Amino acid sequence: MTELALSRRRELKALAHALKPVVWIGASGLSEGVIHELDQALKSHELIKIKVSSDEREKRNLLLEQICNRMEAAPVQHIGKILVIYRPEPDNTAGAAGDLIPVRNRRKSPAPRIEPAPRKRNVKR
Repeated sequence: MTELALSRRRELKALAHALKPVVWIGASGLSEGVIHELDQALKSHELIKIKVSSDEREKRNLLLEQICNRMEAAPVQHIGKILVIYRPEPDNTAGAAGDLIPVRNRRKSPAPRIEPAPRKRNVKR
């Protein structure tokens, strides 16, 4: 299981705040299908949220540890039934946190601003 520096974890937590869970883990636990989906999600997003249906915190902690060990990922956060994990792309191991912002959340370049025509004033004489 990979460990992250505290400052890096803070950056990733901030980025993960706007994300929605991409994988749900039900009562069957870590099946091969779930592992495959986790791998695909980490390949395309690097930072993902996982929702777990279990009510027992110890079970969720164990699940987070198993996922991180199998996926070679780092745990970022565990709040309630939500787990956040991070696995950098192999060629982008030292990437900046700004690279992780999903495309749909990135700001587009501002459109050129068109100034309105000057208004005529009514001047009383």
